[in-house]
Amino acid sequence: MIYFVYILKCSDEKYYTGLTKNINNRIHQHINGEVTSTKHRRPLKLIFFSAFPDKYLAASFEQYLKTNSGRAFRNKHFIK
Repeated sequence: MIYFVYILKCSDEKYYTGLTKNINNRIHQHINGEVTSTKHRRPLKLIFFSAFPDKYLAASFEQYLKTNSGRAFRNKHFIK
C-alpha cells in the first residue's frame, strides 16, 4: 500500500505536516474543515506531497519534517 506525507500552508502562515493513505480524501477533509487541527486555519494550500511504499518510511519522513532540522529542510526545499 502507498502512503503519502504532505505539507499544507495555513492562513496563519504556519505549516501542517501529515500522513495519509488517501491524499485526495485527506486534502478534501482539510479544505472542508473536517480536521480539528486545521479547521480554524483555512484557507489551506498544499505545497508538497510525496508517496512512500510503506507506512514505516512515510512515518519516519513525517517525523523528520517535524524536527528542527526537518523544518529547515522543508523551508529550504519546499517553500518558495
